[in-house]
Amino acid sequence: MSLLYLDSLTIKEDDSNSSTENLSLEEDLDSDLEPDEKPNHNPSTTAEVYLEACRLTGVVPVSYFIRHLGTSTMDLNHHGLGPLGCKALAIALVTDMTISTLELADNHILAEGAKHLVEMLKANFTINTMDLSDNHLQSVGAECIGKLLLENISLKSLKLSGNKFTEDDAKFFADALSSNYRVKHLDLSHNAFSGRGGEHLGQMLANNEGLETLDLSWNHLRMKGAVAFSAGLKVNITLKHLDLSWNGFGNEGALAMGEALKYNNTLVHLNLNNNRITNEGVGTLCKGLEFNDTLRVLLLAYNSLTVEGALALVNVVKNSHKTALEEINICNVLVNENFVRLLELTCQEHPSLEVQYGGVGGFIAKKPPKRLDPMKVIQDYLDQRKLRLWDFFRNIDKDGTMHVPVGDFRKAVQQSSIPLDRYQIEELIQRLDRERTGMVDYRGLADTRKQMMKDHRRQLRKTESRQKKEKQKSDRILKTFQSAVEAVTPHESMVMSPGAGAKEDSSGPQHFSATPLSSWHHIVMSNSSRYSVTNLSSEHVHQPHHHLHREQQRPTSSPAMRSYSHPNLLDDSPRSGPGKTGSSAQGTHSDPEGDVGKLSAATDHLTRSRPALNNQLSAGKSKTGKVKKKKKKKRVEKA
Repeated sequence: MSLLYLDSLTIKEDDSNSSTENLSLEEDLDSDLEPDEKPNHNPSTTAEVYLEACRLTGVVPVSYFIRHLGTSTMDLNHHGLGPLGCKALAIALVTDMTISTLELADNHILAEGAKHLVEMLKANFTINTMDLSDNHLQSVGAECIGKLLLENISLKSLKLSGNKFTEDDAKFFADALSSNYRVKHLDLSHNAFSGRGGEHLGQMLANNEGLETLDLSWNHLRMKGAVAFSAGLKVNITLKHLDLSWNGFGNEGALAMGEALKYNNTLVHLNLNNNRITNEGVGTLCKGLEFNDTLRVLLLAYNSLTVEGALALVNVVKNSHKTALEEINICNVLVNENFVRLLELTCQEHPSLEVQYGGVGGFIAKKPPKRLDPMKVIQDYLDQRKLRLWDFFRNIDKDGTMHVPVGDFRKAVQQSSIPLDRYQIEELIQRLDRERTGMVDYRGLADTRKQMMKDHRRQLRKTESRQKKEKQKSDRILKTFQSAVEAVTPHESMVMSPGAGAKEDSSGPQHFSATPLSSWHHIVMSNSSRYSVTNLSSEHVHQPHHHLHREQQRPTSSPAMRSYSHPNLLDDSPRSGPGKTGSSAQGTHSDPEGDVGKLSAATDHLTRSRPALNNQLSAGKSKTGKVKKKKKKKRVEKA
């Protein structure tokens, strides 16, 4: 039937839950109605139509509905209507002209009940706000609502939270809202939109010119879906309030959102609470905030932020002249005194700024400065003074056994001028006395020093490889975002750089490409490394070890590189001839934290470059081969 009317209702025998056909339905109605509210078989009012519809459908009327007829808001949440109860209600509302807000959350109306409401809204043009949350509408219900939005001209606010919509169901809303500009508020939270769902919703945002509030919290818009959705937001010209909390955007989604905020000039309220965003993601988001002049409220609570991310947010407000931020919520972040002082200075220039933080007492989210390896410190000390390892311990090792008591060793190191603190000394003792015998075997300094150099080279390779992968990943994300923008923006009006001085023409509707974004979106995430904002562009890549490579490439014959040192007694390698000069690596070594240390000018394992080591190894192999050939010849002669 095209419309719901009382005369069209018929009751089938198999639909009746009564055990006998002669059971009066009026007895059931008495359980929820007063005696003077008995139904009239010749209905003329909305109440009478409703009671008659309940009698014919076999459901118990809701007395709350009858008592509140004539009001503009009808709150029927949690009344357990079910599909048939919703059908009776829809019949009564066909001719009602007073109710403008209808709330039917948590009534288990299913897709069948949604169909009845769709039929009712074809005749009722008074209802403009409807809440159908938590009604298990699922995919069939989503299709019905999509058809409703294509035809209905009265609805302005629609809540569809918690209806178990899948990502493919987002297409129904994208198709409907691409042409329906009357809906201003849409709630699709607590559903299951993910990758393809983000693509469809991005299309909807790019084409829609009426939506002002969108709630997509508690979905699964991660990585692919987040990037696609942000691409649609970039060209949207009407959305003001956007809730994306509890979606798991991550740093990749924050990067795409930052790019969108560079161009979007309508968004006022953005909720990114609990989206797995770290300090790196906040850094990329701040790059977009520098160019945005409309966003006033930014919620970033319950992300993996520390005071470092909080400082970045406040610095955006302090240093950017365009930003309009008035409220920042990072209520779970503990800050320090530096943040408090910066916030006070910023508030003097921006009195309207309010930052909600967890309290004072946090620390910047950087790893504490890693102490230099004590083995390396001792070797540097000896090389600078041209001492041998045994010369340093001669006073406490009279017999030259290279075994000294722990107490004497600790005292000797503390009284010397070696720059070691007590933590480094204890670490050194633990490494030289692994068996806890109370005696330090300082012969391990030489072996440990070799292992330290190997570890350092391995760490160097890992750092360079990680930085390269992170740079490639960031480039892929930005390229994907640009492709998404091209899909939703006419080519001639697209501007990819805010510094170019021109903005996109947002006066007319931006048509989204019909090609699904999944056809161009290919992002391969590496499970072995985390996202880092410091590698978003080549100008921000920090490579602390480039200095090392440059120094090693200098010719050793340079006068600046010549140096002589006392031979190391513990060095097993062959010594250089008297006419040869050892190459110095002083000033070329940098620790993993980026602090540049200085190695001595001694010709030992610490100062050899990789080519020199390779030459040494090849020379050793050739000698071994010659020895083996000589042994073979001797055996042949004996035989």
